[in-house]
Amino acid sequence: MDAVTTSVIIDAPRERVFAYLEDLANHSQFTDHYLVDWRLTREESVGTGAGARFRIAAPGNRFGWGDVTFAEVEAPRRIVEVGRSGKANRIRTLGVYELVEGMHGTTRVQFTLQTESPVLSDKIADVLGGRAWVKRQNAKAMRRLRDVIERGVGAGRRVTVAGR
Repeated sequence: MDAVTTSVIIDAPRERVFAYLEDLANHSQFTDHYLVDWRLTREESVGTGAGARFRIAAPGNRFGWGDVTFAEVEAPRRIVEVGRSGKANRIRTLGVYELVEGMHGTTRVQFTLQTESPVLSDKIADVLGGRAWVKRQNAKAMRRLRDVIERGVGAGRRVTVAGR
């Protein structure tokens, strides 16, 4: 799938926004409208190597499990997550959060998600609405992220390690 990019401007310093995003356990709080049943893959949820598994609640999605792991964390400007989803985890994902300092203490957060599948049926599903659905869900997640950081409202449940 072509890259899907969404962004939001948050009225908070870049370091504060980065500290929130760097903790993968916080991500369920602003994405739980479409990524559900979150479980951390290790106890340490901050920084490079932090990982989580979740179910993608997309219409008609029979193979909804996915996972991400922070591959690069460059404070306070960039977080790169890699993962897999779909049937037999055959769809590779690459997500990048980029934080740019704005005027008057604001931060512009841009999230780009790219997927790669070796199977034609997955590529067809992207063309027939999957890409548009992902873009809408990511845009909503960015708005929810802004609300959580600026006002402390709308946060879902913080994820924990499986079995706890």
